[in-house]
Amino acid sequence: MTIKQLAEHATDKTKFKTLNGFLEFCQHYLEFVIREGSLQAVIVSQNENHYHFFQYGKSGNYQITRPINSQLMYEAGDFDPIRKSFVSTLQTLHRTTADIELRTQLNKAVYTIQQSIGAALDALPVGQSNKARKINGTLFENFIRLILIEIGIDATAGTVRVPVSMDDGDSFKMNYQHDLIVSYQGDVKAIGSVKTSSKDRIDKIFIDKFLYSKLTGSDLPHIAIFLNDVQRKGVSPKYGISSTFLPGHFRGYTVKLNPLDGVYYCDIRPNMVTEPILRDHIKTFDHLLCTDIWKFLKHKDDLPVEIKSEVSS
Repeated sequence: MTIKQLAEHATDKTKFKTLNGFLEFCQHYLEFVIREGSLQAVIVSQNENHYHFFQYGKSGNYQITRPINSQLMYEAGDFDPIRKSFVSTLQTLHRTTADIELRTQLNKAVYTIQQSIGAALDALPVGQSNKARKINGTLFENFIRLILIEIGIDATAGTVRVPVSMDDGDSFKMNYQHDLIVSYQGDVKAIGSVKTSSKDRIDKIFIDKFLYSKLTGSDLPHIAIFLNDVQRKGVSPKYGISSTFLPGHFRGYTVKLNPLDGVYYCDIRPNMVTEPILRDHIKTFDHLLCTDIWKFLKHKDDLPVEIKSEVSS
């Protein structure tokens, strides 16, 4: 497939209704990247050298991609066996103990698959960049839900109608729209936000949990799932990367408002591993799949809620 064909494919959300749709697209993209003459150039980030930018040729409008973490992005030959076993690995995950190697594979696979879509969409003309961002975000939400469903979790997107009681005994219901609603035996066990980055979104996620808790008296777990938090900076050919994560906001909300029950990244930033508060509350995505999601299913909350699903599970 050419980059033009790949970009057009990536804009068609109907082609990504199953995990196989994501896996096959990723393989096609990775094979395109290594094909001789496919790329105009590979640009190395000036400040963090393991980040690369692909520049496409004429058919890709000479566009330059988002930062690609070469330490996480599989090459075509390495991804092919991962692709073939990805679904079966997810299906057995709850019955096995995932070692470090398997957890690393899961994290890298999710990153590679989603970045192949984002990078392909980067080949669209500049005037379609907003469209590309929306499609990429929607596909990431769908991708994460499909992964959770494959490991045996009831995961959907939709509206949660929560009851709010007043002092006089009357009550009414409020609608809350969510990217991810995790249920077990008909009860909501966790609510999540799924975004490609936390840029311009982190405040709302913390406040959503705060308001939900205040209105309902519930401690229902709220989680956030992000792909990465880096963006391109500088001018050609001296490109670098900058972080879109706001550590001060995250620490402030965690300490003074309420901590989230889980924050997960595929491409985790160095300060999230080393700095106090951040390292205690932010993990790589494999932690959600291998340990944390099963703990959320055991959450006990008698709050009755109604769910109006917007996607098929």
